[in-house]
Amino acid sequence: MIPETGGYCSLPQNPVKIGYSMQVTDVQQQLINLPTDIQDIVARYWEQYCAASIEQTLTVPDHPDVLRALVRVWACSDFVAQLCIQQPAMFLDLLDNGDLNLEYRPDDYVYKVHARLNKVKDEEQLMRELRLFRNREMLRIAWRDITGWADINQSLRDTSLLAEVCVDAALYKLYHWMCRQCGIPEDEYGTRQQMVVLGMGKIGAHELNFSSDIDLMFCFPSHGQTRGRRARISNEEFFNELGKRLIRIIEEMTADGFIFRVDMRLRPFGESGPLVNSFTAMEEYYQAHGRDWERYALIKARVIAGDRQQGGQLLQILKPFVYRRYLDFGAFEALRTMKHMIARQIRRKSLENNIKLGSGGIREVEFVGQVFQLIRGGRITELQTGEIQTVLAILGQRGDLPDYVTEELLQAYRFLRRTENRLQQLADQQTHHIPQGNRELLRLTTGMGYADPLAFMMELQRHRQKVHSHFEQVFEAPQTQHAQSDDTDLTALWHGGLDAARSLIALDDVGYEDSESSVDYLKEFRGSLAVRSLSGQGRERLDRLMPLILGAAANSDFPSETLVRVLSLIETIARRSVYLTLLIENPLALSQLVRLCAASLWITDQLASQPALLDELLDPRNLYSPLDYQDLQQELGRMIGRLDEEDLEQQMESLRHFKQRNVLRVAAADVSASLPLMTVSTYLSDIADIVLVQVFDLCWKSMLARYGRPPCGARTCADSGFAIVAYGKLAGKELGYGSDLDLVFIYSGDSEAMSSGKQALPAAVFYARLGQKIIHMLNTLTPSGVLYEVDMRLRPSGASGLLVAQLDSFAEYQKNEAWTWEHQALVRTRVVAGDPGIAAHFRQLRREILCRYREPVELRKQIREMRVRMWEELGSRSKGLFNLKQDPGGIADIEFMVQYCVLRWAVEHPELTAFSDDINLLGALARAGCLKKADAELLSDAYREFRTEVHHLTLQDQPAKVGDDEFRLYRDKVRKIWENLLET
Repeated sequence: MIPETGGYCSLPQNPVKIGYSMQVTDVQQQLINLPTDIQDIVARYWEQYCAASIEQTLTVPDHPDVLRALVRVWACSDFVAQLCIQQPAMFLDLLDNGDLNLEYRPDDYVYKVHARLNKVKDEEQLMRELRLFRNREMLRIAWRDITGWADINQSLRDTSLLAEVCVDAALYKLYHWMCRQCGIPEDEYGTRQQMVVLGMGKIGAHELNFSSDIDLMFCFPSHGQTRGRRARISNEEFFNELGKRLIRIIEEMTADGFIFRVDMRLRPFGESGPLVNSFTAMEEYYQAHGRDWERYALIKARVIAGDRQQGGQLLQILKPFVYRRYLDFGAFEALRTMKHMIARQIRRKSLENNIKLGSGGIREVEFVGQVFQLIRGGRITELQTGEIQTVLAILGQRGDLPDYVTEELLQAYRFLRRTENRLQQLADQQTHHIPQGNRELLRLTTGMGYADPLAFMMELQRHRQKVHSHFEQVFEAPQTQHAQSDDTDLTALWHGGLDAARSLIALDDVGYEDSESSVDYLKEFRGSLAVRSLSGQGRERLDRLMPLILGAAANSDFPSETLVRVLSLIETIARRSVYLTLLIENPLALSQLVRLCAASLWITDQLASQPALLDELLDPRNLYSPLDYQDLQQELGRMIGRLDEEDLEQQMESLRHFKQRNVLRVAAADVSASLPLMTVSTYLSDIADIVLVQVFDLCWKSMLARYGRPPCGARTCADSGFAIVAYGKLAGKELGYGSDLDLVFIYSGDSEAMSSGKQALPAAVFYARLGQKIIHMLNTLTPSGVLYEVDMRLRPSGASGLLVAQLDSFAEYQKNEAWTWEHQALVRTRVVAGDPGIAAHFRQLRREILCRYREPVELRKQIREMRVRMWEELGSRSKGLFNLKQDPGGIADIEFMVQYCVLRWAVEHPELTAFSDDINLLGALARAGCLKKADAELLSDAYREFRTEVHHLTLQDQPAKVGDDEFRLYRDKVRKIWENLLET
């Protein structure tokens, strides 16, 4: 069997300079390597070739490598053999100049075609020269492909580039001739207009097979008319005529053959539509009339000729039609419908022997990749490519397909495409059918490198079976066949087909704890505005989904309550019925949704507000496995790296998707595996840290590009001269679900010094704008919500102070003006992003401030007063309730005691400044002897218990309050320690 490249002839290491003599015996010697039944084909061709060469006084090649390859190629391709016989000089030219063993660069085709057409004066001469050029290059491509001197990817790329340069060169000539004849087409502003040719399908993806049609669309930027001739015509008339001439040049059959067959049926309105459309007409068509199969077709669209810049802009305009910004699981239905249509066509036309359309054929490989492109391509921009092998590789790298599936699909695809090329290279005909005749099958088998047709057919069948198996697994949803049987009680219940008594029994039977309220809620939901306003397709999808939801909710601990939560989410997302399809198509996603809704009202609300997160439910391996810090960094880096540096909107959306997806992972793991409190807080804090680093980096680069770099003080500045300081929960790695970020911005250097750009700014202004930009990225409301709410009130002078503090001024303020409560806040601080030089200086300043001597009595008095004020403002006023955060004996008491101890004893124990979180600080205080070990352990245990309960309440979307009798033991002991420490 041949290697993957298909090679079995040795490749000459240098261009073959041939000593010409007729070496018939050498050819006969090579013939014995062929199957007996096809030796006579090559022998006959060799006789004809020798005769043609003698007649034209040309010598015959005798290089052994050439003769070995010649016998192999002619055995497999009548097209190549006949070209060599008809034009032996062309064949010798390819041998002499080394083109046969040369891998062209993309520009080589451009240079060669323009050199050939340099002196062409009219359309007839253009047609002849392009055909001669095409024949020469197709001979080269077939020769290299069959011999294995080029792999299949090179062959497909070369065929695509050849078609592209032929179309582009022909259009270039025709356009300039028509401009001289009819005038120059212009828009209403006098801007010259050129035609744009979009290559669709295989040519658009650089995957053109040997004898394929080329699918094209013609368009032009703007309406207008020609200038330069008295008889003006509209741009539509000009480009319509130009398009007709171009098609004639490319596909008309002459004595020299044709270039490529042209198919224009993919254009708007198909064969009944205009041959050429304006950009405006194209945009309006796809908005108003675009169908699912046209999205599929546009995946591979690429500008191959004409005004490439304008064509690129058109493709950007059309991109939202192809790649939806939300997860478009409706693509499953659309592609499945296409699949069933093709299956019917296969049965009707007996196409099972067709390696393109038949079961396990090329089309099924493409469908597997393209369904992921249509579903996720709007959010995963790297999937926005026409090349199916690239798409499959990306899906494997991302884990969307298992590695073995990706590898088997890629191997099968290359095998099928090589087979396709061999079939078409035989006679330069567009066929995809495995031949039935023994001789034709033997020639195909030989071309594929198999000595035995049976071995080839077994290998072909093996690849096709694997492709079809993977295809079926992606597209079929067999679970829906069982779950949505129309005669089940749950289906009848949803449709209102059961009376009241039977409805209650149906829910009782599957385990609902409050079937009466569930029946009432179902009626209310069925009559809601959201359901009544659904389209026909949306209502059909909901009808398929509801029995599945009723059954899935029945498996939860509290089915009636779970049903209410799930349906509240469904009511929110129902208008985007693609999400209903997601849940229908993916029973695992539905089961995870029900599980999470049952566990947490907060998660339910998050999914309802951001339905794109439903995509995370598809893979429980990722859903319940939060990423560590390094993996988070890599994931966000990849996401941002794919975006345009100038696209602020996409950057903000990507950051929000990153945060929401990863917080959901933490919450899912939290409710399912009961993660320890500290682990949850660390995960959430790591997500915020990484987001802040990325936000700072994006804003910093944007400011540099616009205003240049501001100077900063050499003493403290190592890079940007700017740092983000986290306070409170983020500083202590104690972030909770939905926590705000308490931040302070600091910069270094001379506030009046100017930045280095053309639009120079004083440093103070530069850094103020940088701070504003960071806040804008964090708390601006976008379609994906707010990234983080930011609280800046802890900066010097609070809300009335400058947004960004100069480092020396910040130090002076902390030393001479800050209140005790501001020094309390300084206990829980750390730099999370920005200049490492400023971070080091801030740590030094923090240590210096915290280690100052403070008079103990006065310190206790100030902290008590601040705590009383907080309790009066924020504590619980409801009798019988305990506010876990603010009431006496709760979280705030513990935090205040820790802060008091640090401010009281850091002067004697500087090691206390090493930590910014309460748990580690309590341990350090015990080791230093500032707190009794038993007291420190009690406060640590109480702190964890209180915060764990706050977490659980947050996940149920409840305030941080419990019954007054709960946690009584902890509260009393915390309060006792408070009294001993701060009241005595």
